[in-house]
Amino acid sequence: MINDYEVVIGLEVHAELNTSSKIYCSCKNSFGQDPNTAVCPVCMGLPGALPVLNESVVDFGAKMGLALNCHINKLSRQDRKNYFYPDLPKAYQISQADIPLCENGWIDVPVCGGVKRVGINRIHIEEDAGKLLHDDIYDGSLIDLNRCGVPLIEIVTEPDMRSSAEAKAFLDTIKMTLQYLGISDCKMQEGSIRCDVNVSVRRRGDTAYGTRCEMKNVNSFSGAVRSIEYEARRQIELIASGGTVEQETRRWNDAKGESIVMRTKENAQDYRYFPEPDLLCIKIDENRLNDIRESLPELPAEKILRYRQNYGFSDEESLLIAENMEWADLLDKCVIELGSDPKSICSRILSDIAKYQNATGKTINETGLTPERLSGLIKLIREGVISNTAGSRVLEVILEKGGEPEEITKQLGLVQNSDIDSLEKLVSQVISENEKSAADYRSGKKNALGYIVGQCMKRSGGCANPRIVRQLVEKHLECI
Repeated sequence: MINDYEVVIGLEVHAELNTSSKIYCSCKNSFGQDPNTAVCPVCMGLPGALPVLNESVVDFGAKMGLALNCHINKLSRQDRKNYFYPDLPKAYQISQADIPLCENGWIDVPVCGGVKRVGINRIHIEEDAGKLLHDDIYDGSLIDLNRCGVPLIEIVTEPDMRSSAEAKAFLDTIKMTLQYLGISDCKMQEGSIRCDVNVSVRRRGDTAYGTRCEMKNVNSFSGAVRSIEYEARRQIELIASGGTVEQETRRWNDAKGESIVMRTKENAQDYRYFPEPDLLCIKIDENRLNDIRESLPELPAEKILRYRQNYGFSDEESLLIAENMEWADLLDKCVIELGSDPKSICSRILSDIAKYQNATGKTINETGLTPERLSGLIKLIREGVISNTAGSRVLEVILEKGGEPEEITKQLGLVQNSDIDSLEKLVSQVISENEKSAADYRSGKKNALGYIVGQCMKRSGGCANPRIVRQLVEKHLECI
């Protein structure tokens, strides 16, 4: 039954901007302050207090718009979105309605070895609301207004996604893009990035959209995946049983894995938007836009595609490297500036370096590792000076204490022995001491070769060149 239907998904992503102050006042914009201490008459909505727009919010919004190939409106305005809720002291939110800062964009999202183009309907700036606190230790709810006036951008997509996997890939890409641009820390545990999910279903082959339902209170990307899959099943089962999907806003309960109805048939008219009378229109000139455009870095979606196409990385390798800006910077400097082998660098990052960082909690900058040292280590391994195993030992020292790979290799006595004559003697001795394994190999048990090579490496203390040892072992076993 499910295969007879197509899921249609649109997302609304809310990202808090990491400006120094709030959007309309000078209150500090930071997380974790004591409740109701980062507030003033403006963000508390006291009568007579007038807002003043923070210019950095406009720049950050335009920066994201350019990154998502949007048209930037040179003249936009702000509007009042009217609704009552306990954490909104003014009983309206300053947002943008008819003329947003950015609109009509798109982004190519890396998915399953290809790309999925997702349209961006609009990006607008707005203020965040406060926060309701619920706890069993007191009766009722408390309100913390510190978050009132924290600047947000809302990214509204077209209904272009057709699976929870595509939605997850889009959310991951948006999160990485915000971080690469340096405009949001995207800490989901602090509510810095949140999303609302719009889901509808239609029979495969239909062109008209079904009735959509919006899911609120989605606090994680994995929660977004679960909410999409739940809502799609709910709608399909409802239609299959002869029912009709009603337009609803539903509250997602991730702990229970289900949603409940909050309100029905909500639309823009319900908010009674009208132009914000206390703020002028926003005018942004072409020179300012050009400066912002020139400041854009290589974006994560572009980076992932480059890793796939130019370096032959897998989808998983490309994503893991790109979503960690330190790793991506390290890899690119090693490859682009120093000419190192990208596959070898990627392997070291995702194994030894990741393992060390997970164990210590250190960033790359807090270790002794530099692109020059990592490239130097890869060169030693490639030239056969040290083995892969020895390379891991050297890298561990570099991470912990710093130092040059050549000097550490000598200090630890890890220089690889590639002398043919001495290795010939070593191989002959090991084979003579392991006649049964040699006989097994000659009788067709080819895995015995690995055992003999391993014994040779063990006898050499790990300093013999494994490639040469293997060649010599094969020669001896074939000749005898």
